[in-house]
Amino acid sequence: MNQSNIIEILLIEDDSSDIGLISKTIDDKKWNINFNSIKDGIGAMEYLYKKGRYKDSKTPDLILLDLNLPKKNGREVLKEIKTDKILKCIPVIVLTVSDNSNDVIESYQHHANAYITKPADLEMFEKYISIFKDFWFNSVKLPKYK
Repeated sequence: MNQSNIIEILLIEDDSSDIGLISKTIDDKKWNINFNSIKDGIGAMEYLYKKGRYKDSKTPDLILLDLNLPKKNGREVLKEIKTDKILKCIPVIVLTVSDNSNDVIESYQHHANAYITKPADLEMFEKYISIFKDFWFNSVKLPKYK
């Protein structure tokens, strides 16, 4: 990945402690990362469609999505993203506490690019985020939007 480009990440997560941990673990000096977080599904879609207070938002290169969100759950957000002509190309990684097989199947049926169950153990959670970061920032070519 070209290190001079800024990687736009949108985290759609309602748990403040998870937001802090994920942003701290991902946002290091090795990559130029612009990290934004939205705490509910309606706000996330407003951000992605650049509506209201998000009219100047940048289209993310990658989305991390929790399934259990207020106002509009992550399942609905995923379906909407992956049926939109432009947004569907953005990789969406489901990052949730649910290890329910129906949630996993439904997420992949709606074209999630990966499904990660958040481990309860803090050290393991940080390890998962580091593995995620290494794969998505070192190995994968992300789409860039203007």
